[in-house]
This record gives sequence, structure tokens and C-alpha cells, in this order.
Amino acid sequence: MTTHTLISPVTGDAFGEVELLDVAGTDAAIERAHDAFASWRAVAPGERARLLRSFAAVVDAHLEELAQLEVRNAGHTIGNARWEAGNVRDVLNYYSATPERLFGRQIPVPGGVDITFREPLGVVGIIVPWNFPMPIAGWGLAPALAAGNTVVLKPAELTPLTAIRLGKLALEAGIPEGVFTVLPGAGSVVGERFVTHPLVRKVCFTGSTAVGKKIMAGCAEQVKRVTLELGGKNSNIVFADADIAAAAAAAPYGVFDNAGQDCCARSRILVQRNAYDEFMTHLEPAVRGVQVIDPADERSEMGPLISAAHRDKVQSYVDGANVVIRGDAPNLGGFWMPAMVAEARSTDEPAWCEEVFGPLVSVMTFEDEEEAIALANATAYGLSGSIHTRDLGRALRVARGVESGNLSVNSNSAVRYWTPFGGFKQSGLGRELGPDAADGFTEVKNVFISH
Repeated sequence: MTTHTLISPVTGDAFGEVELLDVAGTDAAIERAHDAFASWRAVAPGERARLLRSFAAVVDAHLEELAQLEVRNAGHTIGNARWEAGNVRDVLNYYSATPERLFGRQIPVPGGVDITFREPLGVVGIIVPWNFPMPIAGWGLAPALAAGNTVVLKPAELTPLTAIRLGKLALEAGIPEGVFTVLPGAGSVVGERFVTHPLVRKVCFTGSTAVGKKIMAGCAEQVKRVTLELGGKNSNIVFADADIAAAAAAAPYGVFDNAGQDCCARSRILVQRNAYDEFMTHLEPAVRGVQVIDPADERSEMGPLISAAHRDKVQSYVDGANVVIRGDAPNLGGFWMPAMVAEARSTDEPAWCEEVFGPLVSVMTFEDEEEAIALANATAYGLSGSIHTRDLGRALRVARGVESGNLSVNSNSAVRYWTPFGGFKQSGLGRELGPDAADGFTEVKNVFISH
């Protein structure tokens, strides 16, 4: 068994090691999850609901511990990390209502009675990225467990600590052995076995579009179910009739949250031409005011990037961009960059058309609704975005025209666990969260009974 050294994004120093599973260890864990499935699916719905609520309560009792782990391991600001831990708790509570409400139907047919059942799939493999380790783990495991499946979860090699802790808290809450198992390991080992092992009936993957395509192709070999939440190149569209000062003040928090390492980041700002100068006047102090400091500090609004390699990749986009606003960043020895704004000179610029995944946002003007929609849609992605306007009709027209799975009007928020989340085009396949998420972890069985 090999180990992976954990590096602090804040200081660049090593602070621990995690053992990584090999193929044999991964296969053994999958087989245990398969064995546990037979008893877990048979647990009475009310009891399964109680166990999920118990899991939520145990997470709630350890919120600060989980948050501090994420600050240390992923460099998240303490405020964000507390929200993320709370989101795991809230999602578990939300889906604890599912076991007693996962209904089939009775369908009128001649000659008898027809009924449907929603049956769990079996073992579900969840592959979690490094940018939001806690909430994305919760979005998959909560509805999967609620529907009666067992879960094997692979955290990112860079950020495994909160997932490992959640696995232990599940056992503390009374979730039976084998029902939820965390498997730290390389994607080429653990992730690959999720795709190829016949006992894994579905794979949920959040990460890059390039890797998502490979996972989808691998799952196709077994006609294995898959949910993919992939990249994004999202637009923040600001019309001249909007509250320009408010839109500019909010814009930094639509892209610089988590240092821009967010598939929902609004990394393209489209401003109607006759409001551009006013918008930029308000945007500059908003960007310079972002508190890029030690993420353990309660005042911190943006922390470091995840690794030196990723910082270098983001810097390559910065080097080719026309940066007009640049904030400050500390020199703590880690992987820091300031918040930055570039004026896009063409739609072919890499910083404009590619997913930067860092604290760089590009700004461009447009003339009218038609051009705004065309610019927003000129990407292979379609995950999220914002529209700022006081005109409700315009907001609806543009929202219907933009090819994106999640849009917010006069807001930068993208994710609410009560509502479905997922992308158009190469941003993914399927939907997470919302009232119907558990359906994606079931098969519909139809039974006809003759009179």
C-alpha cells in the first residue's frame, strides 16, 4: 500500500500522509458494499430515515472539527468551510424524508392491475473533486443511501481528510459497516475500478470534462448508469437597467469564491456597452476589497489555490490576458494569487473561452439581448450563470435563451439543495439535488397482475 503526502495550500508545507488503496483493497471494499446492500435495502423506510437523521446529527456535533480540517487540507476560508460542513448536515436531513416517500405508481390497464416499484441499484461509486470535498460528497451519498443503495466514495488525493472523517462519523451514527465506505486512492486505481467493476452499478463523478468523457466511455462498456457534473465557463450578464453598483459589488463573489476554483464561477462578465464605464468604476474597489488572507482568519474571503501545479496553470492564463485590476495576496509560502480582472480583447482569448479555475475574471461588452445570449452560449459548457436586470420580461427571455442548467437573476448563487443542479452540453449529464435526486439512484420495476 502506498501513501500520499498532504501539502498545505496555505504554507506549502507537508503536514501528513494518507494511505492509498490498491486494486485488491478497492475490490474487497466494493465486495463488502455489495454484501451490505442486501441488508441495507431491506431496512424499513422509517428506520433508514432515522439513521440518516442520526448521521446528520453526528455531523452537526462535529461541524467545527470538519470545518477546521477543510481549512487545513483544502485552504478554504473558515466561513466557507463552516457552510460546507453545514451543507452536509442539511442534505442528510433533507434526504432523510426520502425513504418513506419513494413512491411507485398504480397505472390503469385492461385485464388486471399494474404497479411500479422504485428499486435501488446496488453499489454506487462516488468520485469527489478537490475543490468542494464535503458538500459534493453529501450531494451523492445522501440520496443514494436514502434510496437503499450502498456507497463507496473516492475523495480526491489532494483533499481526503473530511471524507475520511465523514466515513467514521457515519459508523458513529449507526450506519452499518459496508453501507458507506471511503476509499482514498488514485483515480487510475480506485476511480478506474468504480468504472470497470461489475458490482458497481452507478458512478457519480464531479470533475473535469476530459476525465468525465473517459468515465462515460468506460461505463458504456457495461451500460452502467452515470451522473456527470463537469466543467463550466459561466457568464454574468449585466444589463444597463440593472442596479449597476449592486451588480458590480456582487460580481467578485460570483467568481472569486474558493479562489475561482468553482465550476459555477461566473468567470465571464458581459456588460451592456452603455453601462460599461459605470460598472468598471464600481468593480475596481469591490475587487480590491476582497480579503485575500490566511483562510483561518475569520475575515478571510479568499484563500490560496490548491497546489503549485494548479497555480502555474492559472498563471499561464493570466500571462496571456489584459489584466486591468489586480488585488493583493499574502506571502505565506503557499499557493497564493490575487483577485484579478481582465478586459477581453477577443472571444478567442484562452482566459475568455477556457475554464481558468482560478481568481481571474474577463469582462466584455455587448449591445443588446441577442448579442448577450449569443456570447453567453458561445462555449462548450452550460452549467451556471447570472442575469442582472430590473426588467422581469427581459430576465425571463434571456434565461430561456441561455443554454445553462442553473441561472440566477440579480444573484450569484448557483446551488440550493432543494432544487436540481446540473449542466447542459459538456457541463455534464443528469441532475443532483432537489426533490427528485433519489430517483436517479433507482430503477423502475413494472409488475402486472392479471385479474
